[in-house]
Amino acid sequence: MEDIFQKIDGDLKEAMKARAEVRLSALRMLKTALKNRSIEKMGRLSDDEVIGVLSSLVKQRRESIEQFSAAGRTELADKEKQEIEVLQAYLPKQLSAEEIDEIIKSAIAECAAASPADMGKVMKIVAPKTKGMADGKAVNQRVKELLAPSS
Repeated sequence: MEDIFQKIDGDLKEAMKARAEVRLSALRMLKTALKNRSIEKMGRLSDDEVIGVLSSLVKQRRESIEQFSAAGRTELADKEKQEIEVLQAYLPKQLSAEEIDEIIKSAIAECAAASPADMGKVMKIVAPKTKGMADGKAVNQRVKELLAPSS
């Protein structure tokens, strides 16, 4: 995973030269978060751990956008959206809605889920397959929709 750290360093230098404030701030935050996680672990981070750090940073940004939007602070929400774009460049390609549905439906069939009460079983199968490639909140919502009794 050393290559991602080199890529971040290179992109950080480019952002400094270009005076790209939001990009620079997002990359510094990412580098710090990865370094802190590495210190906590007392060792090198695996690919999954790096994706986990990236995913949690994106999730934090999404939560901030909701709060800023609710408070009418659109300029801050826009900054968070730009930071998400920077961070997502380091995440694996995001899954489409159809791909997410496919994963969820196969998980429902695999564990024979029949009602919303089986949500935990389904999420246990779906979460590792979508980690870093889809918003967990959106996946969770979609599982609820697919498990809801149709009337």
